[in-house]
Amino acid sequence: MLTYLAVALPRFSSPAARLLALQCALRADGRGRVRLPRGLLRSMRLHGRAELWSELEHAGWLRCSGPRRPHVEARLLDADMHSQASGRGTRARAAHWALHPVPLVAPRGMSPAVQLTALILAAHTSDGSGSAELDVLARLGGQSQQQVEDLLDQLVRCRLLASWQHLREHDEIAWRLLTRRTEQRHTGKVITW
Repeated sequence: MLTYLAVALPRFSSPAARLLALQCALRADGRGRVRLPRGLLRSMRLHGRAELWSELEHAGWLRCSGPRRPHVEARLLDADMHSQASGRGTRARAAHWALHPVPLVAPRGMSPAVQLTALILAAHTSDGSGSAELDVLARLGGQSQQQVEDLLDQLVRCRLLASWQHLREHDEIAWRLLTRRTEQRHTGKVITW
């Protein structure tokens, strides 16, 4: 779905709009209608952000039906969203995972750009490490390559990543998650799990 949105949305759609679009895409019914509870939007820190809905409407990706008290309704305009192959249950699980992308769950209060970057890295992580082409990471997150590198530094500072490096010969980014062993090395403390 991240790859689909990277193509369907304008290149530099904001990270917050991308997170909102992802939840809409994963929670839409077979006719492209979606109802997002206000509680979900509050938990995502996107409640009351009318500019995000306007951004997605301006891109021609959805049309809001107007605010309702317990939820926000919209209709996805992209015909590809009306014929999703995966079942509703699978998409619901994916929508939940996108909110809490284990093993890279961003701490509360982090910017949408950091949250989206953590989600993208989680989708490319296996056995505590991962890698992807820098251009792919930039395209999926709607960021420039320099912004991606800045966001990776933020993920190291907030202790989600142990380290990352730019493998210039392949223009690829490789990263390692913070594990118990690397946590001990960084803090000098022995941690019992």
